[in-house]
Amino acid sequence: MKSVVHELARIVQTVAMADLPIDQVNLIVESISETMAVDVCSLYLANDKQEMMLLASHGLAAKAVRRVKLPPGKGLVGLVASSRHPLNLADGELHPNYFYIAETQEERFHSFCGVPIVHTGKVVGVLVVQGREIRHLSDEEQGFLVTLAAHLALLLGNSPLAHGDMVGYNERVSGVKGAPGIGIGHIKLSDHGELYSVVDTPCEDIPGTLEDWQQLLVVVRGQIDHERESLGSEITGSVAGIFSAYKMLLEDPAFVTYVEAGIEKGNWLPGALRHAIQHFAELFLAMDDPYLKARHEDVHHLGNKLFNAWRGIKPVDAPPDMDIVLVGPQVSVSDIAAVPSERLVGLVCFEGSGLSHTAVLANALGIPAVMGTGRIRRLVDQASIIVDGNNGQVTLNPGDMVIAEYQRLANDRRSLMKQLEKLRELPSITPDGTEITLYTNTGLLADISPGLHNGAQGVGLYRTEIPFMVHDSFPSEEEQVSVYRQVLEAYKNKPVYMRTLDIGGDKPLPYFPVDNEENPALGWRGIRFTLDNSQLLMTQVRAMIRAAGENEGLRILLPMVSSTSELDDFLQLLEDAIAQLETEGLSILRPQLGVMVEVPAAISQIPFWAEKLDFISIGSNDLSQYLLALDRDNPRVSGRYDHVHPAVLMEINRTLDLASKHNLSVSLCGEMAADPVAVVLLLGMGLRTLSMSAAKLPQVKWLIRSLPLNMAEALVSRALTCPYPAEIREMVRTELEGLGLQDLFN
Repeated sequence: MKSVVHELARIVQTVAMADLPIDQVNLIVESISETMAVDVCSLYLANDKQEMMLLASHGLAAKAVRRVKLPPGKGLVGLVASSRHPLNLADGELHPNYFYIAETQEERFHSFCGVPIVHTGKVVGVLVVQGREIRHLSDEEQGFLVTLAAHLALLLGNSPLAHGDMVGYNERVSGVKGAPGIGIGHIKLSDHGELYSVVDTPCEDIPGTLEDWQQLLVVVRGQIDHERESLGSEITGSVAGIFSAYKMLLEDPAFVTYVEAGIEKGNWLPGALRHAIQHFAELFLAMDDPYLKARHEDVHHLGNKLFNAWRGIKPVDAPPDMDIVLVGPQVSVSDIAAVPSERLVGLVCFEGSGLSHTAVLANALGIPAVMGTGRIRRLVDQASIIVDGNNGQVTLNPGDMVIAEYQRLANDRRSLMKQLEKLRELPSITPDGTEITLYTNTGLLADISPGLHNGAQGVGLYRTEIPFMVHDSFPSEEEQVSVYRQVLEAYKNKPVYMRTLDIGGDKPLPYFPVDNEENPALGWRGIRFTLDNSQLLMTQVRAMIRAAGENEGLRILLPMVSSTSELDDFLQLLEDAIAQLETEGLSILRPQLGVMVEVPAAISQIPFWAEKLDFISIGSNDLSQYLLALDRDNPRVSGRYDHVHPAVLMEINRTLDLASKHNLSVSLCGEMAADPVAVVLLLGMGLRTLSMSAAKLPQVKWLIRSLPLNMAEALVSRALTCPYPAEIREMVRTELEGLGLQDLFN
């Protein structure tokens, strides 16, 4: 056999490039047959009933393919699946589990070697080779099959073929939830030129190209202003921050001069622009914080916008009287603005995350969106498509029955959201009279209005990193005051919890590089970074206090605190900042102070810190990840992540008990705050303040106003004795459905 490594790479790459799932499985069996010089190679894939379906074969009778189904555990293939272990036989007919199926005409073959294909711990298929000769496969050959099966598991684990999809109808593609809702329409491809595909080319006229660059900046600034005006009436000002961020980068001297330097070195404008965009995008991409990491998409968006403006490309031209779903690697703001709002029913992006500007804009406009699907091949303009933003799924070429079912869900969802609008001005209070406070999370100025529109009682987490990321040097105190004041004034007379700068480790600033760390998640970040750079922290604290003035709403929130000395050092800095500002004659108020409980070590130290703090805020995302040692953004382990894991619930319960004993108020932010199952358990534990994305506020308020507190308390008592997250979820969900709240899970 040829080089194992070479052949593995060749087969996996060939299969991955196939357009359709059925093409993938055919390529698998053909490529393996050729490489191993075997008479038969067959691929069996498990369906929903755990039957092993013969989906592709080189060597067995063609009439058996996609018709033969082996009952669970039946035959040699069933034995491989049930044992999760390879089976290498010189003559398969002699084995007691041998099961003959006449349709396959496999009586001509003797040797048998089958290996299981396992995805996320479950057997999803079996790969089989057979031969006319009576012989065992060599160790090398068996090892090749085992290794190849491990690679193929990543390709086949979620294959629609197991559900009978052979021709691309009703084909489902999974992605990331971008904005909730269901959109049914027709594809309009938003796939313009890709800046990252540009190659370096010598510049023939450097002075002229520099002038072209300056003119291009003027043109794109004008486009951005026009798009902002076009969308203004639709978004009620809530997405202004997106356009401000674009213009901020266009006016950033560090970015402009980076492109100019590339041109002056002899690169043509697109090449110099590509280098600059990749440089600034990679700074964000290297960060650990999901919110900041998502900002690399915004830089990439702007790069493509500049490139396409240079090429003279115009936004998509949507057909009249047709419901449109924009689909592309990155759907631009220009394309969104070009489609009449009443015709734009969905967005699908091959790249991006739920935190990207496209997702923020989709939420503000109320357009269902799915992000990060990966490239979807063989898309055709005006083909039918369904966007399920509630579950992060896209259905291509849906049949009439599927469309009808989704239309019913969409109508139900629309009716529900219309009903929930009536709750906006009503208190968030349980049927038995317990009041719950609901805050929103924000970081972009674009996020401000949706929270107010949906009835947020304040800001539970304001991320202050963005002003630091878009400058070519540390932002001045005056610049920070201006940004913070906008947020505080928008939520005047309401609490605003501002987290101090959370950078460092693997979240470097472009103008303040930090040496690489072997384990940045446990490294120089959060409060550790800012205390070591106390001049930056002093400027930021002064800016926060000045922005608040005599507004009582400011709360300062410290990230990643793990020791009493860190808290003491900050308290001294806070005292110094207040003294300085009072000496300068400013009218200010001392802000309330709290820490984020996201490092598990913080929980046990709450008794030591109680006299130094006004509140604590549980950062459920980081706390869950640290407790479970699981990265929820790592696809290899994310399936094991669940914040209703008993360990997480018990530590949150312990946190609430300690806070209660020491008279500390507690809030919780992160995904738990918007998960209906988790909300029930948190209320049952005694939590009374939640902070979440603006889009989730209406549903959570509906849940609170429908849920008797004694039911939540009974459920949490049962949950804390249950060892399995799945059982906890099922138990709570059953009770909520009994209250008529099943639509919370749609």
